[in-house]
Amino acid sequence: MPKTVRIPITNVYMNGDYTGRILVGPHHQPMNVILDTGSSAFAVDGRKYHPDTGAGDKTTTIAQTDGYGDGSGWTGAVLKATVAVGDGGSQVAIADANVAVAYEATADMFGSTDGILGLAYAPLDDAYRMPQDTWAHKYTGIEVSHGQAEEIQPYLTQLAGENVVSDIVSFYTKRSFVHVGDGQAANDPLNQGWMIVGGGEEANDLYTGAFQTVKVLADEWYTTNLKAVIVGNTAAIHVPVKGPHGMPSNSIVDSGTNSLNIGRHLLKAIVAKFSPAQQALLNASVFGQSYVSASQLNLANWPDITFVLQGDAGDVRLRVAASDYWQINADKVGQAIAAFSPGQDGLAILGLPLMNGYFTIFDGEADAGRGVIKFATSKR
Repeated sequence: MPKTVRIPITNVYMNGDYTGRILVGPHHQPMNVILDTGSSAFAVDGRKYHPDTGAGDKTTTIAQTDGYGDGSGWTGAVLKATVAVGDGGSQVAIADANVAVAYEATADMFGSTDGILGLAYAPLDDAYRMPQDTWAHKYTGIEVSHGQAEEIQPYLTQLAGENVVSDIVSFYTKRSFVHVGDGQAANDPLNQGWMIVGGGEEANDLYTGAFQTVKVLADEWYTTNLKAVIVGNTAAIHVPVKGPHGMPSNSIVDSGTNSLNIGRHLLKAIVAKFSPAQQALLNASVFGQSYVSASQLNLANWPDITFVLQGDAGDVRLRVAASDYWQINADKVGQAIAAFSPGQDGLAILGLPLMNGYFTIFDGEADAGRGVIKFATSKR
């Protein structure tokens, strides 16, 4: 019977995005990797992981090159390696996981982390067959992108395929920017959370109440249909169904984005629903890209923002409280930042500020493999 594995996670290494520890290779090297439901490739930083083919790592003729919405990216050689998650009796592992070892990466790709673990669907896990051993030859990103397209399975799919765990991952988080207080940020409980591999509904110590189920429209990203946005008690802002060219929907839910990344047109319409004084603070933070003094904010006077998404059975309303879209004591005690960012028109990337109020389950097995996302109120 498949297991579930609970892994402690933290946001301190990527200043908001969450990371967790996995064990890679024949020597079970601990690697702290970004946990990203907005991508599917699994890559470790080649400056920190050195393959040991004599002990069990296997090189291949497959390579990957990947880029992300913030402009970061990497190119690497795909190995077959042992990868484990969890500790002690709850640990699960597979011997031939697809692991890309990145030998090229932009300066901001990995930050203080050791890699990235994509948790979305196989169609995003682009790989290419090359003429020679890719670790020995180290093809450039351009050369890789002109190789022969090859299908490989993401790590979570491999675990499910071997009946080790189910293709389900859940998150319990509290912040989208690192909280700074009197002590060390790494020890601050606001900067800690949990990821559960293989389940979530059994973790009733982390949530309360019933789950709301959001429909996933395509098995690439965790794509959703955002129908409307409501600020407080104001009239709903209706959102066009059609997403931008090349996207199967108008929104995705993404654990690897530490803001509500919303197209400028819709974001400005949302800001316009606030009072003039509140608009000034939001504009300074969001469009002026500056911190504001927390003393200027009385969060009790700020409205909730409700995102209305298509559910499996009717609309689902997910509330983001002011304490989640404003991050107090971010980078410095006494300052605050609004967790919004202007993005591509027609697309909303609903990141950690949406998830922080909920225990969130990304279930890739439901709905005949298309998946659903389930939200239940977090115990804080």
